[in-house]
Amino acid sequence: MGETRPPYFLGIDVGTQGLRSGIFDVRGNVIALSYYSYPEYHPRPGWAEQDPADWWKAAQDTVRRCVFEGEVQPEEISAVSISASSCTILPVDRFGNPKYRAIMWMDVRAFEQAERINATQHPLLNFAGGQESPEWMIPKALWLKENMPDIFANADYIVECQNWMVYKLTEKWVTSQNNAICKWNYCPSEEGWPESLLRALNFEELLRKWPRELFPVASQIGVLTKRAAYELGLKPGIPVIQGGIDAYAAMVGLDVVHPQRLALVIGSSTCHMALSDKPIFSQGIWGPYYNAVLPDHWILEGGQSSTGSVIKWFGDNFAPEVCREATEIGESLFDVLDTIASRVRPGSEGLIVLDNFQGNRSPYQDPLARGSVWGLSLSHTKAHVLRAIYEGTAYGTLHILKTLSKGGFEVQEMYASGGGARSKLWLQIHADVTNLPIYLTAVEEASTLGTAIYAAVGSGYYDSIPEATLKMVRVTGQIYPNKSTHELYQFYYDKYIRSYFSLRDLMHEVSAHVGHHIK
Repeated sequence: MGETRPPYFLGIDVGTQGLRSGIFDVRGNVIALSYYSYPEYHPRPGWAEQDPADWWKAAQDTVRRCVFEGEVQPEEISAVSISASSCTILPVDRFGNPKYRAIMWMDVRAFEQAERINATQHPLLNFAGGQESPEWMIPKALWLKENMPDIFANADYIVECQNWMVYKLTEKWVTSQNNAICKWNYCPSEEGWPESLLRALNFEELLRKWPRELFPVASQIGVLTKRAAYELGLKPGIPVIQGGIDAYAAMVGLDVVHPQRLALVIGSSTCHMALSDKPIFSQGIWGPYYNAVLPDHWILEGGQSSTGSVIKWFGDNFAPEVCREATEIGESLFDVLDTIASRVRPGSEGLIVLDNFQGNRSPYQDPLARGSVWGLSLSHTKAHVLRAIYEGTAYGTLHILKTLSKGGFEVQEMYASGGGARSKLWLQIHADVTNLPIYLTAVEEASTLGTAIYAAVGSGYYDSIPEATLKMVRVTGQIYPNKSTHELYQFYYDKYIRSYFSLRDLMHEVSAHVGHHIK
């Protein structure tokens, strides 16, 4: 790594299964990284919640650990920024006290509200891939109003995790332009705030519950308060720089700030982020989002609601002893799982997994879709199921790439990050299925690095995000597709696609039935 010296930049990434903090130098070298996991709650099928107190506890723990383990003096940290998983919605009072547990991004309870929004056929939906997702801000806020009216009425603000964490740092209620554009239907190239859409829903009151002061990513919001500095073990007055959505920060942390590249961010879900110099409207792909990260550029976003979370589900339910042993001896969990899955040949001997365990985000935008495993015989083992999960999630990525291509955007190379990038087998399967090279960068935690890059730019050390990524991001590896394996996978990919249409009506009937009968 070479000698490192200040100034340092602190990035905080509030993820789905845990929070990661990282301190980096001006060349993007890791000074310290720390991770803290927290629970999620699933009170009903399709629901997912978290306790915001866990986020702040995780921030305190990880930031203090980074400062200690990196042997950093608090005054050597020049700026801090924070990104978070988007659309984790929280009703709060003006002092930040939650009125209800946070409704997580993956929660699809608001699917009926999303259907009503889509029925308006409002022009702003063209910037959402044609349909509003129940994961997004407006459907969830509308669900709160209709199902928990007292909580909604008594909340001073309806915010996201990112807003709340910024408030904890600065005691300012502001909104990241990144989040507003990508998940709140704010459209800078059209009307700005979605007043006409909310008017069509008779829901204009939501505008009064949003922090309306917008800050672009990499711009200074304020400074760290004395209270936050004390709790985090930092010095008060450190500039706090606006972050945004974690997957977009990962895009920056992978240097996907040039067209024809795609960021493959594999966590509990998988996000597919691409930059375009022109607007591309593609049914089933979110966006195009103007000025969401870089000025005068558009971003296209695809996504799978459940990928890493499906592998975690497999480990928890079918290989708990193996996973526990790996954790106890400090072995990489993916090394263990890869060993299991590698026993099976490509194609999993005819086993097909649909990865819609928490609905389908792209390109069907179908919250009632569900996961399935078919083709089972008595010769199949849990190793077959695991490999089929690896393959099914890769088929989902290929489907998104084909949808982008149909809209006129051709991906030439992918850059991978997130916890899933630790699985070399899973990445090789993605490369083989898509027939595209995958590049790996020096810092695996690209979202944390991207957030620190925001801090470096916002504090004035670099003039722009592309200048910063040029200095702070390094490619260190690549995975190339195997042509013969790619050809083999085309047969199974076809079955994966046809499976959804064969099962869709059944999935919808069962999802609706379960949703209406669970109390």
